[in-house]
Amino acid sequence: GRFSRALRCCPPLLWMRRLMQFALTLASARSALQRMPRRLALRCMSSDATPVDVASLKLERKGRRREVNWVVPEGMEDSLIPETLKRMEEDETFQITAKQLKEMGAVRLSREERQRRRRALDRIGVPSFQEFVEKEQVDLSRLPTTVLQMNIGLYCNQACNHCHVESSPQRTEAMDDATVDKCLELLRNSPSITTVDLTGGAPELTPQFRRIVLAVAKFNAENADRQIEIIDRCNLTVLLEPDQEDLAEFLAEHNVRVVASLPCYSQENVDTQRGGGVFMRSIEGLRKLNSYGYGMPDSGLYLDLVYNPLGAFLPPPQAALEDKYKEELERDWGIHFNGLYTITNMPIKRFADFLHGREELDAYMKLLVDSFNPKAAEGVMCRNHLSVGWDGHIYDCDFNQQIQLHMPHLVGDAKEGDNKPKVGDLNSLDELLDTKIALGSHCFGCTAGAGSSCQGATA
Repeated sequence: GRFSRALRCCPPLLWMRRLMQFALTLASARSALQRMPRRLALRCMSSDATPVDVASLKLERKGRRREVNWVVPEGMEDSLIPETLKRMEEDETFQITAKQLKEMGAVRLSREERQRRRRALDRIGVPSFQEFVEKEQVDLSRLPTTVLQMNIGLYCNQACNHCHVESSPQRTEAMDDATVDKCLELLRNSPSITTVDLTGGAPELTPQFRRIVLAVAKFNAENADRQIEIIDRCNLTVLLEPDQEDLAEFLAEHNVRVVASLPCYSQENVDTQRGGGVFMRSIEGLRKLNSYGYGMPDSGLYLDLVYNPLGAFLPPPQAALEDKYKEELERDWGIHFNGLYTITNMPIKRFADFLHGREELDAYMKLLVDSFNPKAAEGVMCRNHLSVGWDGHIYDCDFNQQIQLHMPHLVGDAKEGDNKPKVGDLNSLDELLDTKIALGSHCFGCTAGAGSSCQGATA
């Protein structure tokens, strides 16, 4: 009926012209669909939202994913952890420390360590650090807190001789969800914070690491006027662990600044301090980071290295040592990085045991005192840091955390039976402004020579 009415309403020639135009349009559409990828054709045909004017559709221009030409070398496919545990079983110093920790507990062990340093200072006629800086008229008042440093766990695939955290594969302590939530709340409530510094242990091996990185990245995406830098304190070998194949890519994707420990450009020195085979694994970790753009010119992905001395001596000048590192690592291994931090070994924990065993504690404390630098003292990190332990307790710096030197000006929640201040006692880090800093004899380590902090030299 419709066909008959169309013939009656339209002259034959006009009707035939319209029929031919329709046929041509149909043929053209079929040809275009045949040229499309199968998936796109099906999507266009099945979605009412796709416009008929497909020529107007434009794909978003995106950069190509960076081509990564790094592959794990033969012989490094397995975890470093079994080798670390074997070394700990065979190392007399590790065994002695483990025995003392079991017999005395962490609190008594830290107290005994402080008493050793105090006796060493008494023997060379030096007063407490507090009295010393007051006599030198050094201002150590607290400044606005810009760095929120979170020690999110003590587990590590290494067990280094100099480690002031005493991390190892045997340490299972890790930050819980509630503590992470409170730290993120403080981040939102504290406009002075510019940096979230994640440390450990090997922080990447703790369950909370990626959750924190994603949360801070989300905060940055939602707050264009307030960007928080994320720092990962990386031991480099973790990048080769079997379950961390995608770690370098994850760090690059979220623009995490990598601050990597490499205590020397010499294989012998590194393996002496950190264990056999660690140097070459560290080199491969650096190569992997370079392959993702870290440390490369104009990539925007920052890679800094950390040097600490092998023994009882101060670091050389930071700028000159950075030049030497860059020369050696590029020449021998083709490695690039941005900057170098020099950090003085603090006379605490494993390094304190090292000094005590070699009867060098007195000489080292004298070296630190004789090298006191007022300018370095004014730049110490405890003035603008807050260090949060894996258990939520808060400290003026990471070194105070490891010897359990708590903040003297805060009182924790007595209902929990714990009067040591915790992160839950704060609503904003502005509450810390102008409060006193807890000081001890180990602080001479941060004020000697060019100074020392988690960001390197301070003067």
